[in-house]
Amino acid sequence: MQNFFKGIIAGIGGIAPGLSGSVLLVILGLYQKTVSAIGTLFKNFKENVKFLFPLFLGFGVGVLLFSKVIDFFLNNFEMYTRFAFLGLVIGTVPLFYKEVKKEGFSPKYYIVIVISAIIGFSVFFLNKNLFPVITDPNLFQSVLLGVAVAGSSIVPGVDSAVILSSLGLYELYVGSLASFDLPILIPAGFGLVIGAFIISFVMNKLIKRFYTATFSIIFGLFLSIIPNVLNSSCVIGFNAQTVISFIILIIGFGISYFLGDVKNNFIKLKGKLKGIKALVKGEKVSD
Repeated sequence: MQNFFKGIIAGIGGIAPGLSGSVLLVILGLYQKTVSAIGTLFKNFKENVKFLFPLFLGFGVGVLLFSKVIDFFLNNFEMYTRFAFLGLVIGTVPLFYKEVKKEGFSPKYYIVIVISAIIGFSVFFLNKNLFPVITDPNLFQSVLLGVAVAGSSIVPGVDSAVILSSLGLYELYVGSLASFDLPILIPAGFGLVIGAFIISFVMNKLIKRFYTATFSIIFGLFLSIIPNVLNSSCVIGFNAQTVISFIILIIGFGISYFLGDVKNNFIKLKGKLKGIKALVKGEKVSD
C-alpha cells in the first residue's frame, strides 16, 4: 500500500512540467530499485512484480487524476503555471548535482556535463521547431508517445513534459489522458511497456558500470531543458502578472528544494519549530 501512494506521487511528477516521475522516485528512495526490478524482471519475477505492481498502479492513478488539473491550469493560467513548473525544475538542480558527485567525481566530468548540456540545448531549444505539434497521430506516433514517456520518466532529471513538448507530443499526451482517448492510449501503452523494459535494462547496466559518467550526462541534459519550461505565452513586463509569476516561481523552487532532501529538511524544520516554541515560552535554547 505504501508503494501505491508513492506511485501516485511519482505519477503527479510524470504529468507536471518541471517534475518527473524519476525525480520523485529518487527523492522517495525507490529509483535504483525500480530500474533494477524492471531491467531484471524475469530473473526474480515474483518479487519484482510484487514490488512494481502497486508502484505502477499508483503511477497510473496519479497521471490520470492529475492530468485534468494540469490541463485546466495550462488552459486558463498558462504563464503562472509554467513559472511554477520552472521553479520546481530549478529546485531539483542541487539534488542532481549531489547525485552526480556521490561516487568518485573528478573535474573531468564537468566537461561531460557541459558537452551534454550543449547537445541537449541545441536539440531541445534551438531546434525545437523541427518537431511540429502532433494533434492527429498515426499508429507509429502513438507508439512513439509511449516510448517517449517511458524514456523521459525513467531517466532521472529529464522532465517528461519538456521532452514531450520538444517532440510536439505534450498536448497530445495531456489531451488524450484528459479525454481518455483509447485509440491513442492503447498503442501508447504498448510503446510505454516496451520502452520501459529496454530503457530500464540499459540504465541499470550504465548506472552499475559507469555511475558518475551516466549521471553527468543526465545532469547536463537536465540543465539544457530548463529554458523550455517557458514558452511564448510567458511574456515578462512591468506588470502585476510578471510579479505574481516570479513569486510563484520562488514558491515552486522552495517546494522542490525542500523535497530534494525531505527527510533532513523535516528534521531541521522540526528543530527550528522547537527552538521558536522554546523562545516563546522564555526557555533557553540549547545549541
